[in-house]
Amino acid sequence: MKIQPRQQLLEIWRAASRKSFQNGEWVWGGRHENSSISDAEQLLCFMLPATETLRFRVDRPDETDVDVQSTLRTLGDAAAIPRRLIRALNEYMQKYTDKDGAPTFPGGSYLSSPDPDVPPDEDRLKLDTVESFAASVKLTLATIGFCRTYRASLTRPELVAETTELEAAASSRLTAALIGLLRSFSINVFETDHPYGENLQRTVNQESRAKRAVLTELEDALDPIRAGLRDYISVGSGQSADLVRGRMFECGWSRGVIAEAPEVEFTQGHPQRVGQALDAPYLYFTVVALDGIADLFSQRTRLQGLLDEEQQRLARALEIRYDQTQAYWAAIASFGGRRWPLEDIPWRTVDGEQSDYFTLLVTAIAARDLAGRREENEADLSRLARVLAELANRGRITRRPFPDDPAVNLHYPGVTIGLEFAGEEGAGLVYEATDFAPLLLKRVLAVAAFVNNIELRGELLDLADRIWEHVVRRKLTGGEGRDLWDQPVEMFPGVSRKFEAPTWHHTLRVVESLVLAAELANSHPLRSTTLAFFARDMLAEADHLFDKEQLRGTTEAADELKEALITVRHRLAWVRQIVDDRPGSAVASLVEILSTLDRLAAARSDVGKL
Repeated sequence: MKIQPRQQLLEIWRAASRKSFQNGEWVWGGRHENSSISDAEQLLCFMLPATETLRFRVDRPDETDVDVQSTLRTLGDAAAIPRRLIRALNEYMQKYTDKDGAPTFPGGSYLSSPDPDVPPDEDRLKLDTVESFAASVKLTLATIGFCRTYRASLTRPELVAETTELEAAASSRLTAALIGLLRSFSINVFETDHPYGENLQRTVNQESRAKRAVLTELEDALDPIRAGLRDYISVGSGQSADLVRGRMFECGWSRGVIAEAPEVEFTQGHPQRVGQALDAPYLYFTVVALDGIADLFSQRTRLQGLLDEEQQRLARALEIRYDQTQAYWAAIASFGGRRWPLEDIPWRTVDGEQSDYFTLLVTAIAARDLAGRREENEADLSRLARVLAELANRGRITRRPFPDDPAVNLHYPGVTIGLEFAGEEGAGLVYEATDFAPLLLKRVLAVAAFVNNIELRGELLDLADRIWEHVVRRKLTGGEGRDLWDQPVEMFPGVSRKFEAPTWHHTLRVVESLVLAAELANSHPLRSTTLAFFARDMLAEADHLFDKEQLRGTTEAADELKEALITVRHRLAWVRQIVDDRPGSAVASLVEILSTLDRLAAARSDVGKL
């Protein structure tokens, strides 16, 4: 990769700390006014690398890398950095808590009125949202793990108390967020002759087959998912008795708590507000929810024991929804044989809306399921890679835009997602999605991590490099937000507006992509079967020649010969350890070993002739 994730993350930290900490105080906000989502994203720009990437850890001051200390010097020295973060996190937890002490999750400035001339209803901007639930899951899990590690190094009672208070607040917010996600899940059931049903059939029927045959095949494919949703969902929203053959459905997350969503009964001390969201899934909020829920099952969460007993029970209920939702969208996206619906760009939703952005969202949902479920993993991921490459082209990321190019609208002003309320017609609020480029980068790197084919991964990483070249050129170049994102006019001169302040949403998407790139760079290289056989053959020859040298006797050999043979012995032991996982490195070492043995044999031959 050309991305250089460590260097880029350090540059973002330097810019983010300069913007976030001024005159000894934490400064909230950016392009959007303060909201529970934007403020969480601002904190996650620090907390995500600090908890997910080993070399960025700041929760053990004595072990903080020198370049990390230098980058975050705006926050103070190695001892001050975690204290500043602890206080900012505590401030966030208190800020988004109601007068009764219950966590709140308002959408705030991320939502707007469908009519630009009419201000949005302020009460509706205060409603809990799925995006805030998901962001809080990520933030609170990072916070709990951070507090536990940092507290172990503390001796001052006031710092221990402050860290303990934060951990308790984060745990309470995590529980509330999980309850909110459970009560925001939606199963939308409709008839086959309903406009929704007709649109879904049009999407999956890529070969113009007979309607009855397609419906039967689709029902067969969805039967296990239908049964799982019907039989295993017993808490929160999404409980549906209408899931029967002969009717069609889709599942996922609405924009907030569903109207008339039942309360989660087994939780104690967590108020559950009345919902107003339409009981129908949105692709955008489904992707956001799944990304947040995935952190509940990560290795870090399990190894550090970040969930208490109540949260584990909530997580198990969410896991059912997570698995069934991914299976549903993977089944729809890859339905049929010759051509997948996902490959018919742009994706059409059941309400008739179409956009390349929706194709990217469906790819994001389906990728993990397709990577682990299908036997023909390589072929499926290759098709996903082609879709992502096509989206980069159509989004004018790897191609130049032309004058008045409609593809520019993907980046600015973005894709408008209307948010409906129960019992009302039309959108009560709207959300503008403008993160197509950084989200595409994130998905390309995520798919590359699933790939076990060297050539295909190389193609994906090459695509990621090209997308990165586009994304990095969209940094802000001046003001307090310089070196943060997003300035679309840098790549699309036709964009009418130039921004001064950064958006933490875009910046966090870039941070997430760089963390993925760092994990990919830190993983074992893919193993070439051909190279592995070649390395094994070379190792066998080297072992044989080394044994032959030893049989000739080394007790009376010159010191140089003894040292050479000792070195060869150690190198061979190392090669045996790495030959299966790193055959290329093994071959490089074996070339040197065989050269040494050959020189010894040649020298012995020359001596014998004298």
